[in-house]
Amino acid sequence: MSDEHRETGTGWPQPVEPVRPVGPAGEPDPRPDAPDADELSPLVPGEPSREQPSESGDDDGATVNLAEVASAEAGSSAQPSAGPVGRKVSPAGVMIAALLALLGFTLVVQLKTTSTDPTLAATRQEDLVRIFSDLDSREKRLQQDIEGLEDSQRQLRSGEQGRQAALEEATKRADELGILAGTLPARGPGLAVRFEPGGKPIRADRVLDAVQELRGAGAEAMQISGGDRASARIIASTYFLDGAGDVLVVDGRPLTGPYTITVIGDPETMRTALNIPGGVAASVRGDGGNVSVEDREVAEVSALHAPLKLEHARPVS
Repeated sequence: MSDEHRETGTGWPQPVEPVRPVGPAGEPDPRPDAPDADELSPLVPGEPSREQPSESGDDDGATVNLAEVASAEAGSSAQPSAGPVGRKVSPAGVMIAALLALLGFTLVVQLKTTSTDPTLAATRQEDLVRIFSDLDSREKRLQQDIEGLEDSQRQLRSGEQGRQAALEEATKRADELGILAGTLPARGPGLAVRFEPGGKPIRADRVLDAVQELRGAGAEAMQISGGDRASARIIASTYFLDGAGDVLVVDGRPLTGPYTITVIGDPETMRTALNIPGGVAASVRGDGGNVSVEDREVAEVSALHAPLKLEHARPVS
């Protein structure tokens, strides 16, 4: 171990200041690369600073004040380093932080409320299971009620459609019954059957036979008109009587000849029924009269019969 190591007592060498070789007193360092004495001399406060000429060698060039440089370096080293630059907080960050704080506060309050609920704290496990079962049963009953209400709604809608269809059917049936009862006018294809008397007047039984033949052939509506253009509707209860002279009484209304029966139905079928051998046409011709049949594309039955008031008959429910 060297003497230097022994002197420190640590075993490690002490740093040694470099020794600058100098010549005799007052003489400069003989080494060619030695710095000038003015450069090595420290700056003493209060002394005027030495100015170095510029490297360019110009006499009027800028000079550097070494004292100012040293003072600037000392000031920069003495000034404490600035801390990290603070970041600007965005509004979104503030909002997220507020929401998280609110959520945490809500969870704390909920947990505190649940933990301090005396009812739940004092309830046994069996009671909790029963409560849960009751809630489940109630939910099932409510669901069944909802399904029942929806089913009723569907039935009401279908019932409304059914009622509309029934109303249309009833209206159609009422029209048909009105035509048969003689309370409504009617039109359609048919015949015009004209009875002209000969040497004898047209009897009531001949007209009744003609009406019966037409009904058997599918006649749906009929009326009879006289020579004086008076008309009467022929329905199921219509009756025919012989009046004085050439008068025919129909439901109490007198009609004079010739007579015309306007009938709605299948023209071909009704014509065949009137012209059968020994039928109505043959009987009238035998009495000296004549029966003429004319097809009508649109036969109109406009005469109406007063509605019948039933006194004894009642519908069967």
